[in-house]
Amino acid sequence: MSEPGAAGEEPAAQDGGEDRRRPEPSAPPRIGPLATLPVFLRLDGQRAVLAGASDAALWKAELIAAAGADLHVFAEDFGPAFVELRNAPPAGRVTLHRRGWTPGDLSGAAIAVADIEHADEAARFVEAAREAGATWNVIDRPAFCAFQFGAIVNRSPLVVAISTDGAAPVFGQAVRARIEAILPAALARWAQAARDWRPAVQARRLALTARRRFWESFARRALAEPARAPVDADRDALLADLDRVANAPARGRVLLVGAGPGDPELLTLRAVRALQAADVILFDDLVCEAVLDLGRREARRIRVGKRGHGPSCRQSEICDLVVALAREGKTVVRLKSGDPGVFGRASEELAACRAAGVEASIVPGVSAAQGAAASLGLSLTERATARRVQFVTGHGQDGALPRDLDWSAIADPKATTAIYMPRRSLAEFRDGALAAGLPAQTPAVAIVNATRPDEISVAAPIGDLPERLARARIEGPMLVIVGAVAGAVRAADDGAGGPSRPF
Repeated sequence: MSEPGAAGEEPAAQDGGEDRRRPEPSAPPRIGPLATLPVFLRLDGQRAVLAGASDAALWKAELIAAAGADLHVFAEDFGPAFVELRNAPPAGRVTLHRRGWTPGDLSGAAIAVADIEHADEAARFVEAAREAGATWNVIDRPAFCAFQFGAIVNRSPLVVAISTDGAAPVFGQAVRARIEAILPAALARWAQAARDWRPAVQARRLALTARRRFWESFARRALAEPARAPVDADRDALLADLDRVANAPARGRVLLVGAGPGDPELLTLRAVRALQAADVILFDDLVCEAVLDLGRREARRIRVGKRGHGPSCRQSEICDLVVALAREGKTVVRLKSGDPGVFGRASEELAACRAAGVEASIVPGVSAAQGAAASLGLSLTERATARRVQFVTGHGQDGALPRDLDWSAIADPKATTAIYMPRRSLAEFRDGALAAGLPAQTPAVAIVNATRPDEISVAAPIGDLPERLARARIEGPMLVIVGAVAGAVRAADDGAGGPSRPF
């Protein structure tokens, strides 16, 4: 069960009813269309041909030489920069030929690049490259290109390439600059260490799970201190931990991960790391596809649908499945909308894991109440008017409004109340709150699909909100915030949206 504002503890009648659901495999969506296929060519020692000596050709020559190619450049004349490149290439070898290119020059070349102005000559160059079995690129002439050069971030052997398929090179450069800023130059030394240490890892002939855990540990260490160079002590500690894992009985683990209310940008870094480490992901219906896309594509996906007032997977069945998968040595991510600890049945799944001796932990997420409030531009607390926040459920295990709600607390004018899953019970909740002394004019706002592109909010006094929502007939996971802080949301007509979220 998850807590995104609509899902919650399923009614007991559905837990064993005929319309209950069973966990079902879910394949990841197929990749969307690609303008170009990103590939990385190994050119070390390979013949490469470049026709032209312009500034644009100079940069291509430097790139090709940096990849270790045996580069042959053909032009009638060369400036000093080309001579300097020939004398001190970043890698590989550069030979300058002071003449124009001929088709025979492309024989045996892996790639052929040219800076050619006229279309007829460009077409002849392409034909010569095709006959020679080389892949070709005519600079700034997309119609004569079998491949393209993208913007790169060089932390070799870690290399990041960015392409806009020629649509917006300046935008590609801006993206490159952003990535440059977050990847310290010293990260290249960690990437080189990964290359150097890989043979020692492979020599142990470990199971895939153990090897992946080693590289997960390596990545955590590298990204925690990317500005320093790795040392032998890092290698020794990682290999010692690898040996410990390899010699221990196969043990899985369970991570109860909060997916947040919907917007994937609200995921924590720890949640993203968990998704990328998962062997199996068990997820609720209300977890959006954009969040699932952050998981390993190789991870097995299992839908364990948990919706309030609808067919749901039995909680005991989910607990059994989580434990069984972990006992197989799998890293299991139980992905829940919102925060696992807020109406998320986390305690039941944790108890099942502990009883079975399975390692389990919680990765908290942004709760539905937090996400909804932030999206509306609200603070859940105010020094003078809202000194306490309380989360209450709009339905219990029997599907009805819980009978043991503390109505005096709900009627407290200094409290902010967030009501989860109140679609069917909001009118009854309103009546109980008013009977306990909550003024009918207390501000309230309902938010549906909080933090998602189709988010909708409806603001009205709590005395009128249930009828306003009934007229609006809005579908989707709902959360209602009641209290003085909700007065900051403008009164809206039925279905009017809340303020736009910041970029």
